[in-house]
Amino acid sequence: MRKRYSLRLYLAGTATARAGDEMSGPALMLAGFALTGSTLEASSLLAGITVSAAVGGPVLGALLDRAGRPGRLLACALVLYAAGLGTIVAGLGRLPFAVTISIAVLTGLLGPALSGGWTAQLPRVLPGDRLPRANALDAMTFGVAGLAGPALAGGVTEALGAPTAVVVSAVLITSALPAAWRLPARPDRTPRTGATSVVGDLVDGMRVIAGRPALARATIASVVSCVAQGMLMACIPLLGERVLGGAGHGAALLSCAAVSALAANAVLARFPRAIAPDTIIWASALVQAAALALAAWGRPVALIGAVLMAGIGEGPQLTALFTVRHRESPEHLRSQIFTTGASLKITGFALGAAVAGPLVIWSLPGALAFAASAAALAALTGCPAIASCAGALCRSR
Repeated sequence: MRKRYSLRLYLAGTATARAGDEMSGPALMLAGFALTGSTLEASSLLAGITVSAAVGGPVLGALLDRAGRPGRLLACALVLYAAGLGTIVAGLGRLPFAVTISIAVLTGLLGPALSGGWTAQLPRVLPGDRLPRANALDAMTFGVAGLAGPALAGGVTEALGAPTAVVVSAVLITSALPAAWRLPARPDRTPRTGATSVVGDLVDGMRVIAGRPALARATIASVVSCVAQGMLMACIPLLGERVLGGAGHGAALLSCAAVSALAANAVLARFPRAIAPDTIIWASALVQAAALALAAWGRPVALIGAVLMAGIGEGPQLTALFTVRHRESPEHLRSQIFTTGASLKITGFALGAAVAGPLVIWSLPGALAFAASAAALAALTGCPAIASCAGALCRSR
């Protein structure tokens, strides 16, 4: 008799794959700079592997939904993503940079497999009443990865060089292959090939996201929150330099946020039904808005408190978002909705970072105030009462 797939195996696979993913970004930037000597080319590599996720996520999700054994398709995506990382670092300095960027863009198409692609399979691993706690534990793997990935990138780069750090990140991602390959099959074990086309599934998935109010509010609020988080990320080096005495201290601020997010999710995992997930989404955005406003004060203690508060907002918001997606997604479109949501969040984060760049040069407190406004807007869009009032106002006009 085949041994049942366990939550421990799932969490081990997700944590390892996501740590490799979090490690790959900084390692890729460091390798790009080390091998080309250009900060522009280094940052372009990261942008290239990130920007294509917006396209790849929905398509990958639709294919996962149509697969009889989605775990095997997910495993193939992990292998191809890791192979892409290896090809990028092997081509730096040897291939024309335009070719290397093209490889990065193609690799990035598979990026959502490391986030939404995994999480969409969770109801088959642990269905029923145990799913809310499993959601919180799954969200915690993002926090663990956020702590471990950059630290590993820095440590391996110092010890063995940046190209080796990229290879190690690829090895971490591929080490999750057994956990992905053994994920439970669809209940009927039959691939969906004849009913509709992939394009039709994509259209249906978008209709579900837009047509279910709770899912639409959660999606918009999470994406706008990611815009605010991207703006904070762009401010981190200058905050470290001006407030803490060194740009390098900005990494410590990110670690503080990851630790508090983990702690908040650990509490939520103990009491998964204490607060409705729809409430957590908009309330967490308010917490992030307050944190960003506090960071603009420019005092060391206030800044450390602000990033801790930001983590307290980010961690539970992610758990609540997963809960809403699981609750609102039809079984045959679940993977697509998760990977589409992940793609939109990645895009929102990148947009926030891009917008904040010029703002930081103009005014650091101004950029943080703008980020706080974005987080407050996320809370407004995620609050059902406010959204209902806005809808009624629009209809009356």
